[in-house]
Amino acid sequence: MKHIHIIGLGLIGGSFALAIRKAFPEIHISGFDKNDQHLEEAKYLGLIDEAVESPPVETDIVLLATPVDTLAQLLQELLEKVSAETLIIDLGSTKARLCQSLADHPKRAQFLAGHPIAGTEYSGPRAAKEDLLNGKVFIICEMEKTDVHLKGKAYELFEALNLKLRFMDPQEHDLHLAFVSHLSHISSFMLGKTVMDKMEDERHIFDMAGSGFASTVRLAKSSPEMWTPIIKENKEFVLEALGSYIAKLKNLEENIKGNDFEAVSRQLQAVAPLKEILDLK
Repeated sequence: MKHIHIIGLGLIGGSFALAIRKAFPEIHISGFDKNDQHLEEAKYLGLIDEAVESPPVETDIVLLATPVDTLAQLLQELLEKVSAETLIIDLGSTKARLCQSLADHPKRAQFLAGHPIAGTEYSGPRAAKEDLLNGKVFIICEMEKTDVHLKGKAYELFEALNLKLRFMDPQEHDLHLAFVSHLSHISSFMLGKTVMDKMEDERHIFDMAGSGFASTVRLAKSSPEMWTPIIKENKEFVLEALGSYIAKLKNLEENIKGNDFEAVSRQLQAVAPLKEILDLK
């Protein structure tokens, strides 16, 4: 591979750029971001070698790291432009609607649906980290629909970046991510909002905020511009996850109201296996 083009030069796109530059020092990296400041920062930080909106003809792989509600149209446009030797990989955290929108595209074989399970609460090119992806899971959906020859390029890239591949159905992916990722972020945002609203009446509330609060609302520092489209694209499964979560909270509320603290304890104890599960991950 000689040329990789990245569209979206924030945390994920920028981290891919840094990791690719380390793994393939000779590869030429071009890129684009509709945010002019991000584009300038990406050039200044050396994430890309040149800023161009469309991938050049000789591009081997195009990586898409834009908000998930932009991916379908962007892919439709790019598939009409790129050469037959170019593979396009999206890095979004929702897959079902995207894969469905491209199901009948004549160049569907030049697309690979991917999702790196990596990130931080920070955003923008300056948040990019060279080692962010190292050893992380990379989920691939509908791999069988991607051209065999082009898959070779993808495998070369994933191996060089030390990604652990997992293969999932798009619907299964979106359901699981709604519970283990999307719900976590929503909960963090809403806990932060609850406390912020309380702060209007009690200005000193943050003086009493300890590490527990800080760690719980850490994800609320994530970009709303990224997370609103995720909720929108994965609405069905996000609502399922929210419904289950709200039901658990209501049940806990009823136990507290009824002074049934044995039931409260049972609910808290039921989560104990998470410690071992997450430690083993």
